[in-house]
Amino acid sequence: MKLAGCSAVVTGGASGLGEATARALAAEGVKVAIFDMNAEKGEKVAAEIGGVFCNVNVTSDESVDAGFAKARAANGQERILINCAGTGNAVKTASRAKETGQIKHFPMDAFNMIIQINLVGTFRCVAKSAAGMLTLDPMEDGERGAIVNTASVAAEDGQMGQAAYSASKGGVVGMTLPIARDLMGEGIRVNTILPGIFNTPLLAAAPQNVKDALSASVPFPKRLGAPQEYASLALEMCRNSYFNGEDVRLDGAIRMAPR
Repeated sequence: MKLAGCSAVVTGGASGLGEATARALAAEGVKVAIFDMNAEKGEKVAAEIGGVFCNVNVTSDESVDAGFAKARAANGQERILINCAGTGNAVKTASRAKETGQIKHFPMDAFNMIIQINLVGTFRCVAKSAAGMLTLDPMEDGERGAIVNTASVAAEDGQMGQAAYSASKGGVVGMTLPIARDLMGEGIRVNTILPGIFNTPLLAAAPQNVKDALSASVPFPKRLGAPQEYASLALEMCRNSYFNGEDVRLDGAIRMAPR
């Protein structure tokens, strides 16, 4: 797929992996719309890349519909969707308090929240974007669009406390091939990236000794991943027309320990 001149939507595009991808797409001549709930950061990034910001909550049909309407009014129907919106938490399935011996379990509302944002939110954006892509004429190679989702290495080797997060990201991995098959007759490709430990704003606030320990745990290179490296793979998944139905780890060969 030739990127220049295409339109794209990047969810979670105000920071981290999404911001890096939005900037990389814009640098290739793509018209970018950023979906995010952080209006201050989102507006700033959009202004810097000549894009449009849409205040979107991916757990809401109405919010996502309004976001796509605004993005398409500004940039036209998107041919590219990059899903980076997501969050996490860490709670053991069941545990015993050391001090009191009190037993508790993972709160169901907290579990469901992660599933709704990371898994259902991703699928919501995929389904609505793909429906829009069906209205487009095919490009020279028969393509109508390309979709890249974000899972995590936790989908395959989740750590303690990551039951909800791993389930949500495992769901993203699990639906990649079926969605690619659903859309194969329409020339829309679907791939997923499983990032390892990346230097995103979430980790930027961590103490240096914590970041050093995390870096040392990566086989090679012994450092945190750069958001630009995620962006590079996301763009390649869009460019390369034979890239379809794949789930690719981007992790420096790390395999996460139990804790």
